[in-house]
Amino acid sequence: MTDQQHPITPPPELGAKWVAEIYGDPAIPLHPITLRLVERAAQWGADQELEATLAEVSFLNSRALADRVRAARRPKPPSLKEQAQLELDRLIALIPSEGALAMAEPIRCALEALPND
Repeated sequence: MTDQQHPITPPPELGAKWVAEIYGDPAIPLHPITLRLVERAAQWGADQELEATLAEVSFLNSRALADRVRAARRPKPPSLKEQAQLELDRLIALIPSEGALAMAEPIRCALEALPND
């Protein structure tokens, strides 16, 4: 999971519509770089609005509430350790034998021993 999708990402069709409106030509193809720029601009705007809202919540109510809202609206992608643990669980589910489960146990122990970062 190297390219985590941002929670606020406009669909490609909307990006194409915006580009066509800006250039005044609906026949202009949406280049992948242009689409990425549209996505980043939407993400930046959404993040600015979220931070402004959280500043108000923090001022009016509490910092803890603002932190909870931020965590819910902009979750961090799972760490490499968490991803590996999830994939190991999926792999174990695919292998029906008890021997495979026993073979996976040292891997699970090694993953659990890694620091959480």
